[in-house]
Amino acid sequence: MNGSVPALEVRNLNVSFGANHVVRDVSFSLQPGSCLALVGESGSGKSVTARSLIGLAGPRSLVRAEAMSLAGRDVRALGQRAWRGLRGKDVGFILQDALTSLDPLRRIGREIDDALRLHTDVSPAQRASRVLELLESVGLDDPALRAGQLSGELSGGMRQRALIASAIALDPALLIADEPTTALDATIAAQVLDLLGELRQQGSAMLMISHDLAAVSRVADSIAVMQSGRIVESGPAEQVLGDPQHEYTKRLLRAVPAGKPRHTRLSPAAETPSGIEVQAGPSPAQDPVPVITARSLSKTFRAPGRKDFAAVSDVGFELLAGQTLGVVGESGSGKTTTARMVLGLLAPDSGSVELFGEQWSALRESERRATRPKLGAIYQDPLSSFDPRMSVEKLLADALSAGATRNPRAHRARIDELLGLVGLETSLSARNPATLSGGQRQRLAIARALAPNPRVLICDEPVSALDVSIQAQVLDLLDDLQRKLGLSYLFISHDLAVVRHMSDDVLVMQGGSVVESGPVESVFNDPQHPYTRALLSASPRIFAGD
Repeated sequence: MNGSVPALEVRNLNVSFGANHVVRDVSFSLQPGSCLALVGESGSGKSVTARSLIGLAGPRSLVRAEAMSLAGRDVRALGQRAWRGLRGKDVGFILQDALTSLDPLRRIGREIDDALRLHTDVSPAQRASRVLELLESVGLDDPALRAGQLSGELSGGMRQRALIASAIALDPALLIADEPTTALDATIAAQVLDLLGELRQQGSAMLMISHDLAAVSRVADSIAVMQSGRIVESGPAEQVLGDPQHEYTKRLLRAVPAGKPRHTRLSPAAETPSGIEVQAGPSPAQDPVPVITARSLSKTFRAPGRKDFAAVSDVGFELLAGQTLGVVGESGSGKTTTARMVLGLLAPDSGSVELFGEQWSALRESERRATRPKLGAIYQDPLSSFDPRMSVEKLLADALSAGATRNPRAHRARIDELLGLVGLETSLSARNPATLSGGQRQRLAIARALAPNPRVLICDEPVSALDVSIQAQVLDLLDDLQRKLGLSYLFISHDLAVVRHMSDDVLVMQGGSVVESGPVESVFNDPQHPYTRALLSASPRIFAGD
């Protein structure tokens, strides 16, 4: 492509869905070999902008622009047939969720081959060779094996790499990457970002959509910040990140937990509730007995015709009252399996769990019943854990009652109290959780976990799917609740910045084992194990020209 012709040029783009005007007067230009990041929260208009640029805004959309061109070609009046000729060939599109973007019933090699088959005249043998070349270029081991596998047989990072291979099959002039690293482990995300950086250096223009400021700072040379459908600030990446001018940009940067000490507020005080005054629970000084003691936990899974898989091996730890123990590691490291054994949802093959100094894992469920309300859980995807038939009020009432009869007036008051404690309006009581925002759903999940007055909460990736500002509000809320109620948290995450900000102590897990543990600042400042050092090295940081 002629370097003087922009790979992408947009002037005064507007997108509406009926009376809902979601993108307003958006303009930018993208040269070959450059990367522009569109950043902002969910609902800011980022993804709608990206989809509008390739004719995928949706059948009910109205897309208008003074100019919109790809490599000098005006695309405002293209029909769907013409768009199909451009997508894949001239524009590659990398979506956030590779599992749903790839056909689960088709081999990976066939997915990548489609673009070559539809847009080129090369022979099947040449296409097969190109597929293997592409899989190797995105860093997948044993390309021949991966080409013959289904998407469900690959890890999250492998699926994302396969999706990138499909997007770059025809060397498109423009790549659009929509949240390409969300929910990926730190090391896998770092590898994907490095790969995107290499593609840019090879001459591809790139439009990156993300709410992760640390991720975009690693790849983008310019940033445009979107809020409520408008670009409120734009410029070179180091300028926007190092010296932000708009209050919204400053707020996004303040919400990033990296480098923020324990108990430092990430969100404005008005965004997290003062809560309802309650009596604090026991502090570690008052109650030196650990609330959870795990001793030599091991768990092996067996599948017919396959080799046994040791998910957890000899894991032990203590969680003290009023403290947070962070657990970090990549997918498959054994974090969630450990949490399920602590919760009593999975029996260990060996080892034991004690709760409040008493045996827990060896008990029958009927014997746990009286103590179980003291142990709660908050999950990554609250919506999937809610009964879709229940309203907000019924979900909380169900968590409160546990089969017991309560005074209706007291029941109603407690529901209002729980909603207030997590900063939700009581007017939401009649709503279905599916109609709530992601942040509201996570607050509801916390309210439900608090309903039985627990002393310990298992938090399994509680903020990994949230925008940075909503994540900040939820982290502040958890911190506030811990100090008000004396709660203890087992806090599981692959996000090292979040764990460092929230935890007193930390366990680092790899391959089902604890490879390092200790006070969080000691482990982060002076890691002893090579795996811990690798995780910390891969953890994204905001580079603002430093």
